[in-house]
Amino acid sequence: MARVAIVTDSTAMLPSDLGDAAELITSVPLQVIVDGTSYDDGVEETSPEALLSALDAHRTVTTSRPSPALLAEVYSKLAAEGYEEIVSIHLSAELSATCESSMLAARESPVPVITVDTKLVGPGVGFAVMAAAKVVGRGGSAAEARDAALERVAATQSYFYVDTLEYLRRGGRIGAAAALLGTALAVKPLLTIEDGRVVPHERVRTAERAIARLRALGVEAGEDRDAVEVVVAHLGSPDRATAMTEGLYEELDDKINGKIRVGELGAVLGAHVGPGCVAVVVGPCL
Repeated sequence: MARVAIVTDSTAMLPSDLGDAAELITSVPLQVIVDGTSYDDGVEETSPEALLSALDAHRTVTTSRPSPALLAEVYSKLAAEGYEEIVSIHLSAELSATCESSMLAARESPVPVITVDTKLVGPGVGFAVMAAAKVVGRGGSAAEARDAALERVAATQSYFYVDTLEYLRRGGRIGAAAALLGTALAVKPLLTIEDGRVVPHERVRTAERAIARLRALGVEAGEDRDAVEVVVAHLGSPDRATAMTEGLYEELDDKINGKIRVGELGAVLGAHVGPGCVAVVVGPCL
């Protein structure tokens, strides 16, 4: 059986402990541009604290895909290490050109590369990566890993709350949620990812009610399943994230596999949702 490597990007919010999968997975950083200076996502200059400081100071923060050249270099390195196939799993092509970079780099790769558009962002991408890694770990092919990743993606639900739509508007990632802009001051939007795009799910009148409804959506996503994996993500809102996690434990305790993973969004995602964002991602257990 061919040796298979997995490549993903820094938005995937992978677990800190990857176990045996660590040797299979390579993560490539997207770029965060602050006042015209570009940094790798995940370094000190793009920590959540640094991002919040930059946004608070009204500095210009934008993001960019990893270049095709960088991904081509990663693919060539993996081939040199003896890998014979690569599965490259990334955030939604509707929200980033990272998949395009992967497909361009694949043309120059010395080994076959399968690019997977998860049509998700953040933890949902990580869910796909871990599903692929499980298949590869037991000797599966690149095609089998791709299928496992997409199967888990199809069963994953992502909901998130933002204090304002302004950051999504600035980054051009607002999609169908643009319909809410005219009443943005009157509502607190709950959003989801549909066909790779950010779309409105519900309109709620206050932040308190929106957070309560977000919790209910997380419960609804998991209550009809035997076991689920849950991630709560946030930017600059540890209290909201803690309360959300406690509430989900109360409702889904017997269905949660292990612990709910709580994490702060990296700069690439955080720059597009802004401070106060809270997200709940629910997927099937591996």
